[in-house]
Amino acid sequence: MTRLSVNINKVALLRNSRGGNIPDLLQVARDCEEFGAQGITVHPRPDERHIRYSDIAPLKELVTTEFNIEGYPSEDFIRLVLDNRPHQVTLVPDPPDTLTSDTGWDTLENTEFLTPIIARFKDAGIRVSLFVDPDIKMVEGAAMTGADRVELYTGDYAKNFHENGSAQFLPYASAAEAAMKLDLGVNAGHDLNLDNLRPFKLAMPVLDEVSIGHAIIADALYYGLQNTIEMYLYRLRSVGH
Repeated sequence: MTRLSVNINKVALLRNSRGGNIPDLLQVARDCEEFGAQGITVHPRPDERHIRYSDIAPLKELVTTEFNIEGYPSEDFIRLVLDNRPHQVTLVPDPPDTLTSDTGWDTLENTEFLTPIIARFKDAGIRVSLFVDPDIKMVEGAAMTGADRVELYTGDYAKNFHENGSAQFLPYASAAEAAMKLDLGVNAGHDLNLDNLRPFKLAMPVLDEVSIGHAIIADALYYGLQNTIEMYLYRLRSVGH
């Protein structure tokens, strides 16, 4: 079964917009797990515009499912991850001023940069995933770095979901098949939502985990957080029905 990890960045963004602790980030993380989510994802950025570095230790103590920290592997980020030891770290190639993660690593050009960083995390017992475009060469490069998984960037899929028909699934399925042959796990994320999640799941030969944040928080405004999480879980479970 594909696991659902809820990215709670937008909850932190709302909290930070007024100061104080409303909404309570820790309570939301606890509720997401209680409502069925199998993981919590955060992506702290240097400007701390949503998740703050100070949020990480309390979340690590609280989360009972899988804790996933995303980010660009600066020295500050590496130190944060090693100090808190989440179950998984997802490395993204974002410069500091990027609004959102919208492209994957060139794993071939960055092999020498990524390999020692990944080794540090793995030595600490942390599973490492690399954010990549659905490109077989990038998946092969990820394997060369020593990563455990790839997270396939699904932004282009989501953008073209209503236009490109079944052909849009081919690069993702091919990338997943290549990952399987290289003993890499397969995650996916970016702009997955209630409309496009199930077709994506159906098209994939393997999909270990999806990380979804913006769409879940937006949908929760209409459906409530518990109902929303259950709706996403249903789309992941209902394959073949």
